[in-house]
Amino acid sequence: MTKYSFKNDYSEGAHPAILQRIIETNLQQTVGYGEDIFCNEARALIKEYIQRDSAIHFVSGGTQANLIVIAAILRPYESVIAAESGHIAVHETGAIEATGHKVNTINTDNGKINPSQIQEVLNQHTDEHMVKPKMVYISNSTEVGSVYSKSELTELYQFCQENNLYLFVDGARLGSALTSSTCDLTLEDLANLSDVFYIGGTKNGALIGEAIIINNQDLNENFRFHIKQRGGMLAKGRLIGIQFAELFKNNLFFEMGIHANAMAKKLADGISTKGFNFLNEPSSNQIFPILPNHLINQLQERFEFFVWQKIDEDSSAIRLVTSWATPEHQVDNFLNQL
Repeated sequence: MTKYSFKNDYSEGAHPAILQRIIETNLQQTVGYGEDIFCNEARALIKEYIQRDSAIHFVSGGTQANLIVIAAILRPYESVIAAESGHIAVHETGAIEATGHKVNTINTDNGKINPSQIQEVLNQHTDEHMVKPKMVYISNSTEVGSVYSKSELTELYQFCQENNLYLFVDGARLGSALTSSTCDLTLEDLANLSDVFYIGGTKNGALIGEAIIINNQDLNENFRFHIKQRGGMLAKGRLIGIQFAELFKNNLFFEMGIHANAMAKKLADGISTKGFNFLNEPSSNQIFPILPNHLINQLQERFEFFVWQKIDEDSSAIRLVTSWATPEHQVDNFLNQL
């Protein structure tokens, strides 16, 4: 029996509309390196959503986006502040440190950080014998599925501006975050409340690809040199441009986020009805139910998922992730098996 996977939101290939568009344009010749008509079309469509003339660059993946942005913006002695659970601190094999920059981590229960926590880091770094914190990195949604509100992001951005810090938002799962029932942010808000953010395609129905949006134009100078040096400049940049143009033509990007969230909510509601609690409040396409270990072992006979955190000797939190392609009957199967 083939197990159904709730391990991540990129196990499937890509939305059929994206594949069809790649086939339709396959023999059309274009210039390379992200300066083709398809990338320009995608840029124009994204700019309609953000309502500003930000610089937009396309790269293949999230780790690549993170390391290029951070390496391009920071001086060698400057550091980036992130949640202890943040992707750059845990799941990027030291990619940021390999670019020569320390990650100052903040311990947080829900994956989100706030100005008072950032201030504590600033208070600890006072002179030239230490790294100089210069950037705040957050994910939306976070590594534990929580979502920032507009008021939270506004407060963070104002604090960063007042303290001469850059705010960088990792949007690998931005499709899920922006369509969450707990989110009141829009793409336009993100553009107005950050120096840089990126829109994740890989985890929301694209084959590969992230769109880096640089809102602070001072940070865009020579950025393409950094992309090239870090191996992010694809000769066939059209492949990412085609995908993002398709994602933003007819709200496909948001429709896929809505479906992923709906499947996660059905899972969460069903699990809650059966009397189980969660590591944190479900709000996006990643949920973290706490289950007895013997039930986890039985569920793993039919489903794949990560055991996220030990709670006590008898129970653990697992991570269940839904995607744009999660069939509702697989959600029903999981709940029936539980």
